Amino acid sequence: MPIITLTVSGTPDSDRSKALAETVTTLTAERLRKDPAVTAVAIHHVAPEHWFAGGRSLADQGVASFWLDIKVVDGTNTKTELADYLAAVFEAMGRLLGPLHPESYILVHEVPAAAYGFGGKTQEHRFIAGRLDRAA
Repeated sequence: MPIITLTVSGTPDSDRSKALAETVTTLTAERLRKDPAVTAVAIHHVAPEHWFAGGRSLADQGVASFWLDIKVVDGTNTKTELADYLAAVFEAMGRLLGPLHPESYILVHEVPAAAYGFGGKTQEHRFIAGRLDRAA
């Protein structure tokens, strides 16, 4: 059920976007145990001449970059899982985008279950409803 926003340097390309979304969804399922059926990925593109790191454009540096922002429910992953996820995503982005600037970022927001959800229901609601269904 995570929502993932992925910003990458480069021009929009539907094949690359599909590969990026599939890769991030797979890694999120494997490393963070999130259901791919309810994982959403939005991809944005920024021209390398408009993305600056260390005071110089990525175009001038001849490298790519990305910014991945993901929301998950707090307490559902360990520190080790989160660290492994960051490493796996960085490695995969390097394969898909080419040489990366080291200032390529990943942020996992761990948010309260009562303040996060989809389809008009919070994750806390889903958790409680699932418990009640099992008890009945």
